[in-house]
Amino acid sequence: MSMRTLAFKALLFLVLCQAGQQGLASASEQREPPKKIAIVGAGIGGTSAAYFLRQEFGPSVKIDVYEAGTVGGRLATENIDGHDYETGGSLIHPLNLHMKHFVDRLGLSFRAGVPSKMAIFDGKGLMFEESDWFIVNFLRMLWHYGFNSLRMHMWVEGILDKVMRIYQYQQFGYSFSSVERLLHAMGGDEVLALLNQTLEEAMLAQGFSQAFINEIVTPISRSVALSCADSGLWAVDGGNKRVCSGLLYHSKAELIPARVTNIAIKTRPSKSGTIANFYEVNYVGDSGSAHSLYDIVVLATPLHQGLSDISFSGFSPSLPSHFPGAYHQIVTTLVLGRLNVSYLDARRNPSEFFVSDILMTENENLGIASLNFLDPVHITPGYSRPPASQPAVWKVYSTEPLTEEQLRMLFVSRERVVEKSWLACPSYRAPERQAPSFILHHNLYYLNPIEWAASSMEMSALSARNAALLASHRWHGDTSKVDQEDLHARLRGEL
Repeated sequence: MSMRTLAFKALLFLVLCQAGQQGLASASEQREPPKKIAIVGAGIGGTSAAYFLRQEFGPSVKIDVYEAGTVGGRLATENIDGHDYETGGSLIHPLNLHMKHFVDRLGLSFRAGVPSKMAIFDGKGLMFEESDWFIVNFLRMLWHYGFNSLRMHMWVEGILDKVMRIYQYQQFGYSFSSVERLLHAMGGDEVLALLNQTLEEAMLAQGFSQAFINEIVTPISRSVALSCADSGLWAVDGGNKRVCSGLLYHSKAELIPARVTNIAIKTRPSKSGTIANFYEVNYVGDSGSAHSLYDIVVLATPLHQGLSDISFSGFSPSLPSHFPGAYHQIVTTLVLGRLNVSYLDARRNPSEFFVSDILMTENENLGIASLNFLDPVHITPGYSRPPASQPAVWKVYSTEPLTEEQLRMLFVSRERVVEKSWLACPSYRAPERQAPSFILHHNLYYLNPIEWAASSMEMSALSARNAALLASHRWHGDTSKVDQEDLHARLRGEL
C-alpha cells in the first residue's frame, strides 16, 4: 500500500488505539426490553456487542450470536512446535481501556512482557536500529531528522486530546448514527478535514520533512502493527482471542454455528394496534437451513465483496448486499527457522542479533511490510528470546504470498512455514467515500463502518458500545443522547 494511497486513517488508527474509557450502561425504563437480539459475527466486535447489549437491556433478553467460523474472527492463533502464536491482532496499547476492562472483568491476565528492539530496513541494510538506551535513540533521531520526532509526538498528542472525547461521551451514554457524526463530535471540521488527506499530505502541511516521512513514518504505517513503535504494549496471556470467548460466555449469549444467508423484514400487528417490525434471520448450519425472528439485529461482519454473502429482503428502500470499497489483503507467513542476518546486516554476527521488529521502507523489490519475532501467547518463567543464530518463529507481513526466492532471502533454514491470507482492514484512499450509517434500518445496526475511520480491536469495541447505546436509546424512543452537537462544551459545563 503506497504512501500516496495511505489515507490519514493510518494516523487515526495510531491515535485511537491509544485511548479508552469504559462507559457506564445507560438506564432506560420507558419500554419493555426486546425479547430477542441477533448478532452476526463472533469477532471482537460481535462479542463486545453481546456484552454491551446485555448491559443495556438486562438479563431477560435472549441474545444469539451467529458465527460460521471460529470465535475470535481476525483474532487467531496457530500452533507451531507445541506452542501457540498470534496470527491476527497481536498488540494492545496500555490506554485501550475497553480491552483492559474486558481482561479485568473476565478474569484474564496480561501476557508477561518481553523487551523488544525495532529496526528499519531499506533493502540494503538497517538504516535505523533502536538502542537499549532511550537517550541514544533520542540523539540518533535528533541527528538525522531534527525535531521531527518530538514534533510528531506533540502533534499526535493534540489529536489524541480530541479523540479521547468519545470515551467521555460513551460514559455519559451518548451515541452517534454515523462515523462522520462521531468524528465531528470528537474534533469538529478539523478532524473530518484530515480524513480527506493522505498521511503524507497531512504531515507535509504540518511541516514535517519528506525524509522523516519516507524513512520513519512510512515503514511504521505499512506495518499491520502500526503501534509497534510505542512502549507499554501488551497482549492477553493465552491469546487475544480469549477475550472474545470470554465476552460471549459472560454475556450469556447463545452461539449458533451457522452462516447467515438472508435477513428479511417482517411485520405483524401488536396488541396496541400498531404494526411491529421483526427481522427474520435465515441461516444454514449443520442441520440444514433454518430461520428465526428477532426484535434487534446487529451486523458485526463486513458487508463487502469477498467477506459476506448476506442478502436483504423486503426493505424499503432496499439494502445493498455489498457496500462500495474493498478490504486490503494481508498475507501472514509464520516461519520456524533461522533468520538470514547477513541479508539484513552483512557485518552482524547472528549470535549478536537481537532485533525483534524489522520494518521495511516502501520498496517494490522487497514486497514485504515487516518481519517480527513471535513470542508464544503464554510466556513461561525464565523465557528469553534467543539470538538469530538459533531457530525461532518469525512473522512476515506481505500483500502477496512469499515466493521461494523471498523465503530463501530471509531465512537460511526453515523447519516449518504456515501461510494465512486474510482481508485485514479496508483499503484506505483519500478522499474516502462516505461510510455507511451505523443504522441500516429501524432496529438493524452495522458495526463495521468504524473501520473506515480506523481498524483495531479497540475500535471494534468502541463501535459495539456505540451500537448498544444506539439500540437502547432508539428502542426506548430517547433521541436526546443521539447525534448531539457541542457535547464537549456541554459535558465540561456539567462536570
